[in-house]
Amino acid sequence: MPASEPTILATSGGHRAGARTMVEFDALVHHAVDLSGAHGRRPRVMYVGTAIGDAEHFTSRMTEAARIAGFDLTPLHLFPRPNHEDVEATVLEQDVVWVMGGSVANLLAVWRVHGLDAILRRAWEAGVVLSGVSAGSICWFRGGTTDSFGPELQPITDALGFLPYGNGVHYDVDPGRRPLVHRLVADGTLPTTHCTDDGVGLVYRGTELVEAVAERSGKGAYLVTRDGDAAVEHRLDVRALPAP
Repeated sequence: MPASEPTILATSGGHRAGARTMVEFDALVHHAVDLSGAHGRRPRVMYVGTAIGDAEHFTSRMTEAARIAGFDLTPLHLFPRPNHEDVEATVLEQDVVWVMGGSVANLLAVWRVHGLDAILRRAWEAGVVLSGVSAGSICWFRGGTTDSFGPELQPITDALGFLPYGNGVHYDVDPGRRPLVHRLVADGTLPTTHCTDDGVGLVYRGTELVEAVAERSGKGAYLVTRDGDAAVEHRLDVRALPAP
């Protein structure tokens, strides 16, 4: 059963060190599955690693994490060529698409070359939950802050735009993120921007933000709006997720 309406979970988290593996899925990934409404069978999760060049070692780690979580994982690779004959049909079979972090600029370019941007929009409209971390969060918005171009953070303003906001990830761990978001919102480079500390996710039904959720205690989510030539930040209520 697909989600009841188009759903996105945009996060700065989802992974943790495993007890017997390098990586396990944390509560945010499990919450994405819960949002999909997949019950009575093994959830189908697509892992998209475009932003790290479809690194095989991390695909292997995600496959192990899915095994431990009880999910059926389908990797989507676009390097050196798509690994599925019918990419759209494969995406539409999933309950959740989980997009890994890395270079959001490279991710967007490669997706557009292969038409994956349009496929993902159709999947979103059909009830496949779109989710991901960092670059896999920014991609769903109009833009955000990124280190895709080098160590100095820069704006990106040509993301997919499924959600009509800016997105600020890693808001509490990278000291350059918050001041840059404020400057970009204040000067109009970014629209109203939704931001997450590490371990926090934002749930959207359609294009409406309905809830902020966290897999770590004490973490925050924020709304940054423009007031004249200044940016104003509001902290949002955050619901703690149960441990998986």
